[in-house]
Amino acid sequence: MSSWAEFAAAQPEFASRVRKLMRSRKHLTMATLRRDGSPRISGTEIQFAGDQLQVGSMPHARKAMDLLRDARVAIHGPTHDPAKNGTWRGEAKISGRAVEIPAGGDSHAFRIDIDEVVITQLNDARDRLIIESWNSRRGYRKTERA
Repeated sequence: MSSWAEFAAAQPEFASRVRKLMRSRKHLTMATLRRDGSPRISGTEIQFAGDQLQVGSMPHARKAMDLLRDARVAIHGPTHDPAKNGTWRGEAKISGRAVEIPAGGDSHAFRIDIDEVVITQLNDARDRLIIESWNSRRGYRKTERA
């Protein structure tokens, strides 16, 4: 696992693009695991606070209870429709583990320790999917699929 700062230091240009995609809209989607192991999808907002990526939650929200029980999490950035000219900016995803940090009042706050970061987008001809990914074990990788 890596902090946002460690990821950004290892891949500054890629991290900048991930951050831009993640911040392109306020509301994102977060996946957690329910008590029985089935997935739960929740809306969330993220904050880039100093060197950390963070999420917050209302007191005793289901997603917070999920994270306190099983810290595994995935966050999917907003998906934008292609522009009129057909270009698509792509989408970003981050997976990792949520670590509870102090929050005000009864609210919950979590730092996200990063396992993997991914951007998917189309190539210039718009006939192949480009998948860029990074994790601390293998570093950066770029692949294309037809």
